[in-house]
Amino acid sequence: MTTESTYGEPARQGSARICRGCWDQMHMPIPIGGPLALPFRAFGITRSKMNPDICTICERSFQYVKKQRQITVDATILFADIRGFTDLSERIEAVQLSEIVSLFQDRCAQAIWAHDGIVNKQMGDGLMAIFNFPIVSKDHAAAAILAAQEIQRNCAATLRGLALEALPGRTLGVGVGVHSGEVQIGEFSSFRSDFTAIGGVVNQAARLESQAAAGEILVSAETAAKAPDLAAGAETRMLALKGIEQPVRARVLVKH
Repeated sequence: MTTESTYGEPARQGSARICRGCWDQMHMPIPIGGPLALPFRAFGITRSKMNPDICTICERSFQYVKKQRQITVDATILFADIRGFTDLSERIEAVQLSEIVSLFQDRCAQAIWAHDGIVNKQMGDGLMAIFNFPIVSKDHAAAAILAAQEIQRNCAATLRGLALEALPGRTLGVGVGVHSGEVQIGEFSSFRSDFTAIGGVVNQAARLESQAAAGEILVSAETAAKAPDLAAGAETRMLALKGIEQPVRARVLVKH
């Protein structure tokens, strides 16, 4: 069972009647929509905040779902962050700043969910997303790139408009980094039960995002190779990334 979209129109997020993560990982039909979901809600099993098409079993019960503490998964990791946020935070009131962060997080989440990713971490003016777990996506690299492009479309004009008066002559936009490869997914904390991803792939995705200017999506060579149609014709940039000895080749898919 899947409502996955490949290169086409994404399925409407939050429309799944059963948890797509539990189905893909365990082939268990856990209801999250419709009348059958009501008894499950009484036991605290609801739609996850990571993605409304998965449930809180996926989010908080990783060891129960996978029967082990951690697993290795071929996945694509996306990081996004607001550029110019530090300057902005020094010039506007806290209430307005929180509204900008909320808008950014909401726009990003909608784009990520629309392409079957999960918002795994939210860090103020930034976030981390995972594609290919727990919802299985054969074309997870393409899904992440499409989500990144949608993030840029959704955020660009809105953020520029919000910052125009507070930062005259300065750019407020979003930088995105995307990288694919094997990651370790599991519960790595004794006091938190939700899962996350760790490893070199996650670190490199974060480093790519740190080098992306406002309006840019920096995609690793590994991700570009998995989605050649979406990376075709993009500028190539060689980057010296912190913690990585050799220069890293990246494709610049969006540049303003």
